[in-house]
Amino acid sequence: MDLISCVENFCKSHPEYSFTVRFHEPIAEKTTFKIGGTALVFCEPNNLNSFCGFLEFLIIKKIKYFVLGGGSNIVFCDNEFPGIVLSTGKLNSVCIEDSSDSSVFVRCFAGSLFSKLVRFALENDLWGLQEFSGLPGSVGGAVFMNARCFEKEISDVFESAEYFDIETLSLKKISFSLSDWQYKKSPFQNQNRIILSSVFRLSKKTSLFHEDLVNENRKFVSMRKEKGHFSFPSAGSVFKNNRDFHLPAGKIIDDCGLKGKKCGNAQIAPFHGNFIINLGGATQSDVKNLVQSVKDEVLKNKGFLLEPEIIFVE
Repeated sequence: MDLISCVENFCKSHPEYSFTVRFHEPIAEKTTFKIGGTALVFCEPNNLNSFCGFLEFLIIKKIKYFVLGGGSNIVFCDNEFPGIVLSTGKLNSVCIEDSSDSSVFVRCFAGSLFSKLVRFALENDLWGLQEFSGLPGSVGGAVFMNARCFEKEISDVFESAEYFDIETLSLKKISFSLSDWQYKKSPFQNQNRIILSSVFRLSKKTSLFHEDLVNENRKFVSMRKEKGHFSFPSAGSVFKNNRDFHLPAGKIIDDCGLKGKKCGNAQIAPFHGNFIINLGGATQSDVKNLVQSVKDEVLKNKGFLLEPEIIFVE
């Protein structure tokens, strides 16, 4: 049975699940890089039960799939992805779960855009997420990557998470442990764990400080604008920083004279050495070739092997 028929049969035989399913779905506009062909099957469950039920079906049937959140840090293949793109887009609620004398605990589902979480914190006078103002992508993606913005990491405010365990086909919870987290590393990478929701530990101040919080958020958004973060479609930082190199990846790339270098319609941003931008019509192949070219030049000239943080979906 072909994949489309298999999915159609599953939908008909499980009326208890609710989701939107589309075939041969254009995927580029669902990513911040605006690159990609189509997904053979695109599925967006409407609730957590439907998401987990469909995910279990994919795993048992050994069907190729990719879980898509906000689409940042992702470069899809130029043709058709030959499997199922499973969207977390409808898993997007945010709420205050608990509080103590010093902290407020906010639960946010994986599909929520990080901007929604930041806005929720602002509306409730909660501090701790200001540095992430303007961060693209979803909460699930940010937790998975242990996103780092202006010297602050997700692990600094992470309390716990609920995830789907691929090996046991069950829901599990993990609480924060410092040993699980490093720079751009989280306990969800290479661990067969699909993040469903996360709890963040924030602090509460009275509404008297609301304008201070608003100004803090605006400051970090302005800093992103000044660095050109919103000027072109991109995936943000392409290479991880490595403290052993004693310089940020962008500075190393700049020192090698690579700013402005192009492959097809992908370009090392003239304004930021660690950004690859889509000039319009860039392909995954363009980005791949440019990434490899930068790695080769930096290794040749500086002796450093840069590690990409963007994910190529084949």
